[in-house]
Amino acid sequence: MRILLTGMCGFVGSIVARVLREWLTGAEVVGLDNLVRPGSEINRQRLREAGFRLRHGDIRLPSDLEGLPPCDWIIDAAANPSVLAGVDGKTGARQLLEHNLVGTLNLLELARRWNAGFILLGTSRVYSIAALCALPLLEQSNRFVPDPTAGVDGLTPAGITETFSTTPPLSLYGSAKLASEVLALEYGAAFGLPVFINRCGVMAGAEQFGKADQGIVSFWIRAYAARRPLRYIGFDGSGRQVRDCLHPADLVPLLVAQMNAGQDAGLPRVVNVGGGMESSFSLAELSAWCADRFGPHEVTADLTPRPFDVGWLVLDAGLARTRYDWRPTYTREAIFAEIAEHARQHPEWLRLSED
Repeated sequence: MRILLTGMCGFVGSIVARVLREWLTGAEVVGLDNLVRPGSEINRQRLREAGFRLRHGDIRLPSDLEGLPPCDWIIDAAANPSVLAGVDGKTGARQLLEHNLVGTLNLLELARRWNAGFILLGTSRVYSIAALCALPLLEQSNRFVPDPTAGVDGLTPAGITETFSTTPPLSLYGSAKLASEVLALEYGAAFGLPVFINRCGVMAGAEQFGKADQGIVSFWIRAYAARRPLRYIGFDGSGRQVRDCLHPADLVPLLVAQMNAGQDAGLPRVVNVGGGMESSFSLAELSAWCADRFGPHEVTADLTPRPFDVGWLVLDAGLARTRYDWRPTYTREAIFAEIAEHARQHPEWLRLSED
């Protein structure tokens, strides 16, 4: 079996590539990356040394895909992952859509020509911002928690399910990813291709090049350790906003299960993939963890709201657990500790992440 992995030199792609080869010893993983992200050259060198076959190319350009060898599966891990993309003055809206929608369309055309399976690494940000902001939240210690008596469709004690509202606004980023989901599912139905959508939560791990708008766990721990300025933005300035985290290595067992399933019509095509309540954390809790590890460091409050921020978003991955027998193995504490140790060994990493 031959697998095309786009975005291979990114944080998620590079880890998925290495772990995937451990799970599928007889498979060939071909990588594609445009190398525009900070740190991608570091990952390219490591992957080459590990013996991976890597092509320099941009999924926005069909001509860059023409020379690729036919593959049995395409895993689309290439994206601009910032929810602020298109409105932050750094990336234009058209550029964002070309990355996150047009690029996926080009890969789907490739899958059609090859008669290949297609797996899209999606995002939890396809869920409606208005619906998320309307969740009735209670203040509990250092975090927000949903009111258990609220009775919101798509909300369970374990988090947000796949049935939660995806009604816009979602952010340009979220809308592009949701449109990509629709296209992928339509291509699967029209051309008889096995297609899977994995709506991923916050990715986190040691080698992530984190920034304030993406890779928040890595950014926060490294910035705290380096005594850089940190802010609790929006809400009540207390850092009670909550997300869950997932290590990219935990994606691989699910990807393998989906590839093995192929066209099995009885399995869900769209699933949440997150650490769930067990790996959830607030920024205040993350700061407390950092204080225990590195000593005290002041985090200031900035009450100015930021576009697309939500107070609570934790994924209920019960569907993936029950139908694919999937569950994450990295605990929240293990992920935090991995990043902290890497920050100790590589104090320059935060600087490498900066644009």
